Amino acid sequence: MAIERKASARWEGRGKAGRGRISTETGALSSYPYGVASRFEGDRKGTNPEEIVGAAHAACFAMAFSFACDKAGCETRSVDTTAQVRLVQQGDGFLIDRIELTLDAVVPGIDDAKFQELAQQAKKGCPLSKALAAVPEITLKATLRSA
Repeated sequence: MAIERKASARWEGRGKAGRGRISTETGALSSYPYGVASRFEGDRKGTNPEEIVGAAHAACFAMAFSFACDKAGCETRSVDTTAQVRLVQQGDGFLIDRIELTLDAVVPGIDDAKFQELAQQAKKGCPLSKALAAVPEITLKATLRSA
């Protein structure tokens, strides 16, 4: 089985003065703005590539964790994941040097050791974690919450 998904971006203008728009096949993003201000200057009127990578990684990891729990015979009642993506300057360019995954989940009837094991399995098996393997540091802080 192979699944293909598509997203597109259009950039108009020169460098810092330019503006872009991002769209996804599903329409979840449709000509959504991005640019220098939303990437480097904290402007909240648009998005940026790092935020989108973080959203994709958090979503993928949350699903991978839920599937790992299901395979182990555990029910996930809620799985909340954040991915903080850090962009740093490196020479004349930039590099994503760290992604911090934070997992807070309610999984009844599981102890913390098994929870941590399943979280690490999910991190290792998550397709986005694999795709982002060039990132020097991907960390995971997993917290088991009571129901």
